[in-house]
Amino acid sequence: MDVVRTPATGWIEVVVGSMFSGKSEELIRRLRRAEIARQRVQIFKPAVDTRFSNDHIVSHSELRIPSENARNSADLLSKIKADTEVVGIDEGQFFDAGLPAVATELASRGMRVVIAGLDQDYLGKPFEPMPQLLAIAEYITKTRAICMVCGNPANHTQRLIHSEDRVLLGAQNIYEARCRQCFDPTLSRQDEGKAAEATVAAATKAEAR
Repeated sequence: MDVVRTPATGWIEVVVGSMFSGKSEELIRRLRRAEIARQRVQIFKPAVDTRFSNDHIVSHSELRIPSENARNSADLLSKIKADTEVVGIDEGQFFDAGLPAVATELASRGMRVVIAGLDQDYLGKPFEPMPQLLAIAEYITKTRAICMVCGNPANHTQRLIHSEDRVLLGAQNIYEARCRQCFDPTLSRQDEGKAAEATVAAATKAEAR
């Protein structure tokens, strides 16, 4: 990604993709580079996300970086220091609809804003507020996982258990990456036995392709 920086110019970078596609890993990489360059960095994650750590962003590959919790976008904005140069935000999809306005405000102050998050929910539908962030970002990176059924590039997050809650925190025991052909949004509405049968059927179909 080529970025041409002029004095006091801020911008927004968005990293999106399915679960297990390396979004948090890419976010951590960019923020560590900024820290190595001695830039003043603040890093946030939603307070609701306590899966791996209360005070760190942690990738599925176990890379980690210290972070602050924010209850919502207004809380995040209130914690920004005047001399901050780079703001990192993980799990952007768990924030409220005010996050795009906050990101715009920070970029207008001359800050570099880097946000990572899921672009689709478990049904394959746009996961707000990520679509709005994509619309206003100067730089967009789309990460892809590997389908855990057939091995093709994966763009979807497959929920493996019965639940119709849009936000259901979990990792490998609840979700896996799927390609377009192997993704089945109806699995989340089936009982566990039927869901397991559907997963086996998807694997069998993939082997036949």
